[in-house]
Amino acid sequence: MLELSQTQARHLQLAAQGLLLAPERAATRLSLRRCLERMQLLQIDTIHVVARSPYVVLFSRLGSYPVQWLDQALASAALFETWAHEACFAPIEHLALHRSYNQQTRRHWGIARGEESHEKQRAQLDALLAHIAANGPVKSSDFERGDGQSGGWWGWKDEKRWLEALFAKGELMVARRENFQRVYDLAHRVCPAIKTMALPAAAQVHGRFIEKAILALGVTQARWVHDYFRLKPRLKDADLDALVEQGLVRRVQVQGWSVAGYVHAAHAGLLKRALAGKLSATHTTLLSPFDPLVWDRERAAVMFGFDYRIECYTPQAKRTYGYFVLPILHRGQLIGRLDAKAHRALGVFEVKALFLEPAIEINDASVVELAQALTRCAVWHGTPQVKVTRTAPPALRARLRQALSPLSPGA
Repeated sequence: MLELSQTQARHLQLAAQGLLLAPERAATRLSLRRCLERMQLLQIDTIHVVARSPYVVLFSRLGSYPVQWLDQALASAALFETWAHEACFAPIEHLALHRSYNQQTRRHWGIARGEESHEKQRAQLDALLAHIAANGPVKSSDFERGDGQSGGWWGWKDEKRWLEALFAKGELMVARRENFQRVYDLAHRVCPAIKTMALPAAAQVHGRFIEKAILALGVTQARWVHDYFRLKPRLKDADLDALVEQGLVRRVQVQGWSVAGYVHAAHAGLLKRALAGKLSATHTTLLSPFDPLVWDRERAAVMFGFDYRIECYTPQAKRTYGYFVLPILHRGQLIGRLDAKAHRALGVFEVKALFLEPAIEINDASVVELAQALTRCAVWHGTPQVKVTRTAPPALRARLRQALSPLSPGA
């Protein structure tokens, strides 16, 4: 088998994910769509202490762009929403695969709750469908709660549960978002092709998703493949024998790994360049906590030596780093993380705390690149003044503030 060094493997994965090189050109709508096609999935999360996660994931790859482009791509049916890794955007070309898997195979709490509502409250669901058919798309907020209460998913009003149940079963689709709130419409009105769409068999879809996960990851171990689309069960090397024999996937060895790695045949050119040492990492940027590069904790630890856990759903007293902690990518390494908050009314991007990894020491040039990355992100979402409150190690704070001073007065 061909053997990759750990650095070559990291660079191959970053190239496949669109994170190896700094953007050379201004973002376009087409580059946004190609970015989503490369990743296969764009996970959705509503937290917005910085920009919302899907917008940050795209910014990390595209640089500055109008966030409305993602909303407009959804409204024009260039992409759609589905349960996959979690709630995700996916290219519209993959609609049949996802509908098939969600209807026949996937077991997810959102789909399970939808099936329960279908069994127990079918009359109410049909009435809601009739209302949408007659009156057009709806939002959850169009329906008032009768008990005066609100809350998380455990406290959803009936209509919200019914809308989600109909979405989970594919009878409704998300036509667009307004202020990031879902607007639901009949599936065939959002995508007329659904009326005649033939859904592939479950086994075929399972195989396609395995291929797509390997393609999106660039290089991967067999045990990491299932997590990308949340397939069941976890895969073993033997499960990929057929793809290897068909020439769709190539087995490789990565230094330090006790098991084989896998590279999709479509990345043959990238693999050749990686082996020749011709993939150079130049990009410095902030990543969303829900970025595909880090959403598998084990994979991030093995690939990058980066132990990352999303802490926004952890009680405050048990957090190690903070609420919405963004990994820092710098020239092929995950060098640290920062707890940030965007104060939009004040135009301030607050770095509440920035932590370098224990083994990382950065020179002055890297500090400047980090300051530039912070400033680019801050300017992009309308909080151009960067303020650094705390760093670890503490001495980094003065160096970073000095690098920020010509870029962000008042840093």
